[in-house]
Amino acid sequence: MKKYISLLPAILLFLTACSTKEVYEPKKLSNDWDKTSSLGESIVDTSENVALLQNRKVLAQNGELNVTIAPEQRVIALSDERVISASIDGNVTLTSINDGTKQHLDLKKTIAGASVSGNILAVLFANDDIALYDTDTKAILFKEQGGKVIANDMRIVNPFFLNDLVIFSTLDGKVVIVNSKLKKRLRTVIVSSDDYFNNVIYFNIADNKILAATSYKLLAMAQKELRQKYEIRNIVFDGKLIYITTKQGQVLALTPDLQIDSKIKFPFAHFLGMISHKDKLYILEKEGYMIVVDKKTFNYTVHEVDI
Repeated sequence: MKKYISLLPAILLFLTACSTKEVYEPKKLSNDWDKTSSLGESIVDTSENVALLQNRKVLAQNGELNVTIAPEQRVIALSDERVISASIDGNVTLTSINDGTKQHLDLKKTIAGASVSGNILAVLFANDDIALYDTDTKAILFKEQGGKVIANDMRIVNPFFLNDLVIFSTLDGKVVIVNSKLKKRLRTVIVSSDDYFNNVIYFNIADNKILAATSYKLLAMAQKELRQKYEIRNIVFDGKLIYITTKQGQVLALTPDLQIDSKIKFPFAHFLGMISHKDKLYILEKEGYMIVVDKKTFNYTVHEVDI
């Protein structure tokens, strides 16, 4: 009996800690966020720039596409007016959003990300290998083995085409630049070298700089490489400034040289997503709040929303 009594304080302490977990509570609320419309179908899968609906149709930024994904496949990307989808064993389908024509490639391995430009398909495999394929002949144009990957953040960046260059954002925290005409790797840049969840979650090019991020580090690269440590929840770039939210509840505006322009903190906030539209940031918070931040002044309003 004494043994059970001695465990009681520890149990009570655990239950108290669980019941008093701190969450974000805004000091002031503005009007409730009005819902203007809703989807007729539930979202069952998402990728970098498209989502898959329950009816197997594809949802893009401008609305639902007249493309149906096979039951055994998941949606990978919308790229060069084609929807890329793939099965777990590497059967890839490219479907034109204009006339519905399809191309098929059997790549034999699970795909993490992919993009297409003309007849070149760039693929990032789930084991971190990278490759280029000719979609007409099905030939391998380039292939390189990746690094060791233990665990990934689910946010995967698809390969990026820039003229003759293909830029791969890898699962082991690197940016790999490949010349598609020469069929050779030109450069590899390390964004971060953490052991876990180290895949690149964001990539962009601004002011002739490469911007890339993992969950723990932000890179800006031109003539020199600049890095800053942040525990990143969300990241967007509006052409002038980089905006990030962090696990510590911060919202920051950074220059392309990673200097802090503005910042604000929301104690205990857990950010689910952020978009930039005109002069505002719209940030969704886990407890059911939409935080609207003015990008110029960093003043903000908080609205209750249904999640």
